[in-house]
Amino acid sequence: MSQTMIQAAVTMRGLQQKLDVIGHNMSNSQTTGYKHRQADFSSLLFQQINNMTDPANAEGRVTPDGIRIGSGAKLDDITIDLTPGAQKPTDRELDTALLKDNHLFQIQVTENGTSETLYTRDGAFYLSPMADGSVLLTTKDGNPVLGENGPIEIANGFDDIAIQPNGVIEVSRQGVTETAGRLAIVEAVRPRLLETAGANAFRMPDAETLGYNFDDVIQVVNPQGDLIKSGALEASNVDVAKQMTDMMMTQRAYQFNARTISMSDQMSGLVNQLRS
Repeated sequence: MSQTMIQAAVTMRGLQQKLDVIGHNMSNSQTTGYKHRQADFSSLLFQQINNMTDPANAEGRVTPDGIRIGSGAKLDDITIDLTPGAQKPTDRELDTALLKDNHLFQIQVTENGTSETLYTRDGAFYLSPMADGSVLLTTKDGNPVLGENGPIEIANGFDDIAIQPNGVIEVSRQGVTETAGRLAIVEAVRPRLLETAGANAFRMPDAETLGYNFDDVIQVVNPQGDLIKSGALEASNVDVAKQMTDMMMTQRAYQFNARTISMSDQMSGLVNQLRS
C-alpha cells in the first residue's frame, strides 16, 4: 500500500468518527438539556524529506525546503459545549430549567450495585412512589435527584408542590406550606474535563489522574438568587443547520479521500500493465 493510500485510509477513519458525532448531535436535537459534541482533529506524525541538495536551487524559493509527507489526521478529542439552550415553557411544576452557564443538577445512578453521582442539565423531574408511602424526586429514568442532604424524599399526602427559583422544594398540606428539600446545584468550573456518561448525563473523571482536585472541576453553587426557572425546560443547544453543513463538508472530505485511494489503485494497476 502506498503512502498516499495510508494517509487517506487513516483520515477516513477519523472522518467516519466525526460523522458519528454529528449523527449523535442531530438525533438529540430535541432532547431536553442535551449539549452538542464537537469533534477536534489533530495531525499525525509527518516525514520531512530534504530533496534540496543544491543551495542554488533554493534561490528565490519562498516556501520551506523539502517535502513533508504526513500520515493523515486522527480524531483528537470530543468536547462538550455547555452553552445554554432556549427555554421552553411547559407550565408543569416539576419541570425546571437552569438559568446560569455551566450549572448542573446532580443525580444518583446505580448500576451493578454501585452508586455514582452524575450531572445533567435535564430538569424534567418526576415523583416516584416508595415502599413506605413517601415519594422520591427522580429523573424520567427513575434515578434519584440529589438535594443538599442526598436524594429528596417527600412524605406523601401533600396537596401541591412547587420548586422555587433558588432550588427550594415546597409542598403544601391543608393550606400549610413546608420545605421538602433543596436541589443541590453545582457548577462545572472546567466543563471540558467532564465525560459523557450516557442517558444525557456527564460524570466527573478521575481528577487525581488529570492532576486536579475535585473542587478544581466541580463546585457547589451558593443557593442564593434565581438559579432555576420552574415550569420550563431547557431545549437542546444543537444547531441543526450547522450540523447539516458540517455533515456535508465531512462527507465531501470522506469522498475526496476515498477517491484518492481509488486513483492510487488505478495508477498502480497502470504501472503494473506497463511493466508486463
